Amino acid sequence: MSKKQDKIDTISINGDEYILASEVIETVVEHVTIDGGKSIAQRWHGKKVIVRSRNEGINAGIVVCADETGIEIKDCRRLYYHEPKDKAISWYEGVAQSGLGGSSKVSGTVDSKIIIEDYSLTLCTDEAFDSIMEWTPNAQS
Repeated sequence: MSKKQDKIDTISINGDEYILASEVIETVVEHVTIDGGKSIAQRWHGKKVIVRSRNEGINAGIVVCADETGIEIKDCRRLYYHEPKDKAISWYEGVAQSGLGGSSKVSGTVDSKIIIEDYSLTLCTDEAFDSIMEWTPNAQS
């Protein structure tokens, strides 16, 4: 229903009332929201994640804010080389589940980082995130 109208426009054919398709679509769009109208990225605010992006590589941190233009993370580290603790789960998804293992190499922790490009997020378990944050930075090895 248009915000300017108080009733939905209909047409009558052979005594039957029909709602115009444009009215139905507008009404549905006005009233359907997901999780209070937040975007997918906004719903990850405060989550411990691994962020993968083209130019910034693999980073771990806590989501401050995120949208389609980029993401800001705090208490974050770059994962230069990563092996999951549990070898049965590969790639950075394995690190997000079980933590770092083997000869992983990470940066020191920085307060905040903004990545302005396409990115993906993988949720970390608390144990895995602690492992990443406690790992000795490569520069101190």
